[in-house]
Amino acid sequence: MSIGLYPGTFDPITLGHTDIVERASKIFTKVVVVIAENPTKKCLFSADERLGFAKECLKEFPNVEVIKYKGLVITAVAKTGASTIIRGLRALSDFDYEFQMAFTNRQLNKDVETIFFMPSARYTYLSSSLVRQLSQFGGEIDKFVAPVVAEALKEKFAVR
Repeated sequence: MSIGLYPGTFDPITLGHTDIVERASKIFTKVVVVIAENPTKKCLFSADERLGFAKECLKEFPNVEVIKYKGLVITAVAKTGASTIIRGLRALSDFDYEFQMAFTNRQLNKDVETIFFMPSARYTYLSSSLVRQLSQFGGEIDKFVAPVVAEALKEKFAVR
């Protein structure tokens, strides 16, 4: 069984993330999407909210499991039985950070590989931070996130 682990904060999950999960689900027997709980990163949505959004957005993929996890990604790999870390690369600017992380993870566990997915062309510019900013200032976000996420963003920023 080939298991790929796709970690991230997914704050919030976008259609770009969903695109990567869809394609990864065709390659791996199982894909585990890990909602990272990183105490050093300030998220708009709680880990439980992000978990709920991801489960809703990815429910159509029977071989995809969504979990939340606090700790090192390389430890989550071992706990889930994964052998591969899945990462998305939108632009050259992503590469430096992802390159460092891939080599660090390889130093921590030489048996774990990192595979990079480029998003579909229509999502190459898309990021969670862009979606949050658009929503904060009343911009149209329906083309970038699932309806459940769009509604949650609109509610979150209507209160502020």
